[in-house]
Amino acid sequence: MSEEATNQARVIPLRPGTARPAAAPPPKEPLLRDLVGDVLRRERLAQERTLKDVADQARISMPYLSEVERGRKEASSEVLAAAAHALGLGLGDLLGRAQGELVRITSRHSVGSRRAAPGSSYDGLCLAA
Repeated sequence: MSEEATNQARVIPLRPGTARPAAAPPPKEPLLRDLVGDVLRRERLAQERTLKDVADQARISMPYLSEVERGRKEASSEVLAAAAHALGLGLGDLLGRAQGELVRITSRHSVGSRRAAPGSSYDGLCLAA
C-alpha cells in the first residue's frame, strides 16, 4: 500500500465527549419589525420626505418613527397604520409589501423546502396586524 493510501485509510475516531464539527446553522428568518421598518423607510425616502414630516403627519414622535424604521421597536398596528397613512399607504399595503420582502428573502434560502398541499394556493405565510 502506498504511503498516500495509508494516510487516507487512517481514520482517527473521536474521543467520547468530543463534539463533532457543527454544520452551518440555517439562515435566520428576518423579523417582521425589520421588514416593516425597511418598507416604511424606503417609501419615505422614495417620496423624499423627512422623518419629522412623516412623524408629524402620523402624530408619532420622530425618534419613535426612527426606531420603527430601524426595526428596533415593535410598533402597534395603530402606529403602523398611522405611519402608513402618512405615506399614502394603507396598513394592508404596508404589510403586503413586507410579506413580499419576506417571500423574496426566504425563497432564496429554502427553494423547494416549503410545499403547499396539491391544488392549494396557500403558501403557509400569514401576516396579522
